[in-house]
Amino acid sequence: MLSKLSFRQLLLGVFLLIAVLLSAASLHALWTLDRLAAHSRDSGRHALALTENIQQLAERSVAMTRSARQYLVLDDPAFRKRYADAWRDAQLLLDAVATALPYTPPPVFEQWRASGEQAWNILQTPSRPRSSARQQALERVLAPLPGVNDQLAEEAKQEVERRNSLLLAELDQRRAVLKAQVIGSIVLAALLAGGFGLWLSRPLEQIEQAIDTLGENRYDQAIDVRGPSDLHRVGQQLNWLRQRLGDLEADKARFLRHISHELKTPLAALREGVALLEDGVAGALSPNQREIAGILNQNTVALQSQIEALLRYNAATFDAQHVQRQRVDMNNLLTQAIDSQRLQWQAARLTVIAEGRASPITADADKMAIVLGNLLSNAVRFSPAGGLISFRLGELNDKLLLDCVDQGPGVAPEDAARIFEPFYQGQRQPPGARRGNGIGLSIVHEYVAAHGGVLKLLPSERGAHFHLELPYES
Repeated sequence: MLSKLSFRQLLLGVFLLIAVLLSAASLHALWTLDRLAAHSRDSGRHALALTENIQQLAERSVAMTRSARQYLVLDDPAFRKRYADAWRDAQLLLDAVATALPYTPPPVFEQWRASGEQAWNILQTPSRPRSSARQQALERVLAPLPGVNDQLAEEAKQEVERRNSLLLAELDQRRAVLKAQVIGSIVLAALLAGGFGLWLSRPLEQIEQAIDTLGENRYDQAIDVRGPSDLHRVGQQLNWLRQRLGDLEADKARFLRHISHELKTPLAALREGVALLEDGVAGALSPNQREIAGILNQNTVALQSQIEALLRYNAATFDAQHVQRQRVDMNNLLTQAIDSQRLQWQAARLTVIAEGRASPITADADKMAIVLGNLLSNAVRFSPAGGLISFRLGELNDKLLLDCVDQGPGVAPEDAARIFEPFYQGQRQPPGARRGNGIGLSIVHEYVAAHGGVLKLLPSERGAHFHLELPYES
């Protein structure tokens, strides 16, 4: 299902999914903050109302006491009415305080109500004015009210603290939940981004590898890019390009073989005719004619050498696409390459040494022998008499390393970028030597690339330093 979507659609989908996750966490945090703020406002209003009711209750108790005392002294019904009004308001306030203090023991409120009720009954009992017994009874009945008011005030304070504690506990709980949710959202978003990133990067790596393969002229490996639909189509186009380039490479190889074969026959006849002229078969040659014949012979030999080099490079390019891997000991292969050219480097009074060792590698033995032979012959050609050519074998990071260093003139900086191009000859040529055809290092580069390796020209104070890396197969 995902493979039917394009890279842009998948990328947009991942971004939207991550945005939804982070937005959900933000909205939940906002809702939690609003809820806590509402609880805080409710607690504040509750504490304010409770405190106000208790204060009013205390005021009503004072008004009741004053009215009751005045009534007993003056025996004026207006004072008893005032007591009745204050008592009625106090009962309403007492009910509100009892509702706001659910954890206060009920006997506290019952004591307040009983005192008020008993005082009302005393006021309604007929008696002589200024009766001391009646006044003492009233004082005894109303005496507990200040203590009850103080107790209710303390209960209100504890209720406010309890509500504040509950609010803080809820705040801590919500904070922990929000923290876990935010961390979870971030982790999940990171996992989604990383997972989709890795999943989407795989087809890009496949495309990059396919381009590298095409750049190395390896057209025998089919290109199959798995992933989003648009990248899959790019892979199909690259595979079509691979097939097209393979066909063009085959056409080029056929053309080179055909034209080389067609040129060899008239070139051989031309060389034979020049040889007959130099031998005087057609008559004696004047010095000028002999010089011209020599020039013709020299150029026909050079032309034949170029044609043969072209054929060898064409064959090497074709062979590079067909690697026959087997277990190869590069130490022995290097020793054989040095021994096979012993006459050449001894004739030039050179010294060739091989240092280090490397584990056997899976490679094409014949092609690796050509690689070592070409490196050595190139070093022999450019090394001065009495010079030293050194090979160093080693291993690093699952790769076989080989360095070839000579003491020749080295490679000019302007030639370094093109040293591995076919038929390219650098500016620094050995004195007195015939110019080469420029395909030796090109063949080395082709064979090394066919094995998935790398051939580099490293900076050197003297001579040329070629560095070769071949990966060990897992």
